[in-house]
Amino acid sequence: MAGVVKSLGEGVTGVKPGDRVIACASSDDKLAACREHGADATINYATEDLRERIKVFIAGKSVDIIYDPVGGAYAEAALRSSNWHARFLVIGFAGGDIPKVSLNLPLLMERSIVGVYWGEWSRRAPQVFASAVRQLSGWFREGRLKPHVTATYPLEKAADAMRLLAERRVKGKVVVTMDA
Repeated sequence: MAGVVKSLGEGVTGVKPGDRVIACASSDDKLAACREHGADATINYATEDLRERIKVFIAGKSVDIIYDPVGGAYAEAALRSSNWHARFLVIGFAGGDIPKVSLNLPLLMERSIVGVYWGEWSRRAPQVFASAVRQLSGWFREGRLKPHVTATYPLEKAADAMRLLAERRVKGKVVVTMDA
């Protein structure tokens, strides 16, 4: 599921209280899960015009942050809907296709396109990574983070978990457990 965030405040410093979240996904059941977990608005990009629907939700304003784990054909439409100094966070390419983006889009609006590669970050900045994991773990223990788990599989059924992911039937996380 991809998402765009429309900030109601000034500047682009990150998601803040009061920000609106527009979740985008390829199916209505995934969008229902997004609404259950706090999305303010949803767009089914498989059946709706992404850019036009974003325009409806932002009412003449634009998007400050785009979180894109899907890639593909919808990346440019989302980027075109973004604000001056917006950030486009490239998380991955779950849709399979790596988008080709016209570089005039970041240039004309001083937008930033930022790759967010957790694995490489953990290797290049291990102390910062460890600190971030401690903070996220604390937030999880405090109940501030509530990841949605679609399914849990024992290690011997990891192939089933991978199949679920490959078939794009996941509406959250899939957890593989190992017995000690």
